[in-house]
Amino acid sequence: MGGHRPRRRHRRDPTLTPTHQRQRPRAVPRKTKASERRIVLPAASIQDLHTHRARQQAEQQAAGLRWSPCGYIYTAPSAALPIEPSTLNRRFATLLNQAGLRRIRFHDLRHTTATLLLDQGVELVVIKELLGHAHIGVTATVYTRVRLCIQRNAIDLLGNVPCNLGTGSDRRRNGDDLPRSGS
Repeated sequence: MGGHRPRRRHRRDPTLTPTHQRQRPRAVPRKTKASERRIVLPAASIQDLHTHRARQQAEQQAAGLRWSPCGYIYTAPSAALPIEPSTLNRRFATLLNQAGLRRIRFHDLRHTTATLLLDQGVELVVIKELLGHAHIGVTATVYTRVRLCIQRNAIDLLGNVPCNLGTGSDRRRNGDDLPRSGS
């Protein structure tokens, strides 16, 4: 991706040789066919995308022949080129800092989303589809700790069930009598 490559040793020269070739971000093939899919977005996100498209079309008109479409939704502000990963990471870190949140990797947003959805009771198969995992086993393995926590909370809820459920006199007073078999 973008940025400098790490220093490497040349086979014949024991000293470190820096490589200063910057590469533009480029599209890479998706891992699987399942990676290319339609996703559902909240209405607010769809509205934001429409607003962004209108702004981008205005930028395109202002640039005239200098505009070179790259097919990306979000591009570098100075040109219609993909955003450098290092720029995205720096901007994301700034936003986290401004919001008073701890620093995480941009990719961790996937895990955060899955964890929040699991915590809200969304089925694992739905989360698997949203994340684009080919097999539910991948999703189940990655989020086992979260699922165990949710299970523990569910069991703790059983401790809140009143102990006098099931006594005959209470059921009759509440009108919860079940009909007898054969009646």
